[in-house]
Amino acid sequence: MLKDVFAALCAAMLCSPAVPAAASDLIYRPINPSFGGNPLNSAHLRALAESQKGDGSSSLGSSTASSSLSNAQRFISSLESRLLSNLSRQVADAIFGDNPQDSGRVVFGETEVTFLRGLETIQLTITDPETGVTRIEVPILQTN
Repeated sequence: MLKDVFAALCAAMLCSPAVPAAASDLIYRPINPSFGGNPLNSAHLRALAESQKGDGSSSLGSSTASSSLSNAQRFISSLESRLLSNLSRQVADAIFGDNPQDSGRVVFGETEVTFLRGLETIQLTITDPETGVTRIEVPILQTN
């Protein structure tokens, strides 16, 4: 009896009309801004990374453990991070954007960033009272 029911079920499945399967394209969207994701994710990803560290110390040299920060201090840190990210994007646009400038100077707090476009390189100078002077030379890519 059970064999007859099983055989009838198998025959019904084999005789039923085929139904086409529907599929769509699989699209990968990166989250991390380092790999082409949204730059607004950087502060959030950094906060997640800091919260997952075993010892609770900051990788950027802060001696205060992230777990001992108040909500207001974490908010200020996150806001400061986003503002600095936007400021760095504006400096990059001034150097490499649609209308690149030959030179420029940006001052925020006690930190100063200057840039000077040469024939083959762009010279960046970052002056900060805590870290001193940092000089970076960026080659200019020549397109023909």
